[in-house]
Amino acid sequence: MKDQQQKILVADDEASIRRILETRLSMMGFVVITAADGEEALQVFQHQEPDLIILDVMMPKLNGYQVCQSLRQESDVPIIMLTALSDVADRITGLEMGADDYMVKPFSPKELESRIRCILRRITKSHSAHHKSAGVIQVGHLEIDTNKRQVYKDKERIQLTHLEFNLLELLVSRPGEPISRVEFLQKVWGYSPDGKIDTRVVDVHMSRLRNKLKEDTEEPDLILSVRGVGYAIQRGD
Repeated sequence: MKDQQQKILVADDEASIRRILETRLSMMGFVVITAADGEEALQVFQHQEPDLIILDVMMPKLNGYQVCQSLRQESDVPIIMLTALSDVADRITGLEMGADDYMVKPFSPKELESRIRCILRRITKSHSAHHKSAGVIQVGHLEIDTNKRQVYKDKERIQLTHLEFNLLELLVSRPGEPISRVEFLQKVWGYSPDGKIDTRVVDVHMSRLRNKLKEDTEEPDLILSVRGVGYAIQRGD
């Protein structure tokens, strides 16, 4: 039994979607709060501090991209974006601004519920598994504390989201070994192996992670692209 119900914010200007998700997620045991526009979403976030946000892209006052960008300046709360935009580049924009995942409208409520469970399960495991972690790992100039889930470069902390740290943690657990995009989606996102998979989600988040870890353009990448497979991290000395 959970000590406290997890809280989900549904931000969408379509009242029908808010009602459907509020009903279904409440039946799953979540506390559901809603917002009808971007400004309200930010206000509700400040007062309610939800555990996860479902964020529509096309909203009045502030769109989903603007809300996501604002949230990422102060929080690593998981964000799933809902988009009706057909252009792939538009869909990826939300990920580049820090969203964890996205779904295209019209979407399957069951699929959304599955992704919510996976993300929250991932975070719960992250918080509870510190006693099983390897401790401090040195990779190049990086110091990765898997107990505190913190990363330092030359003694200065690099701010990573839960998802970015999980990507890095999987990489350093198998130094020098290529890991496929599909495996990242299964182990970090919790996607079903027989489910519909968009591997670009991995590429966008890996690009963000690389940018955070590499400040000097002359410095070689610690995370390597493996053509036709996925990614690997360089072996430590």
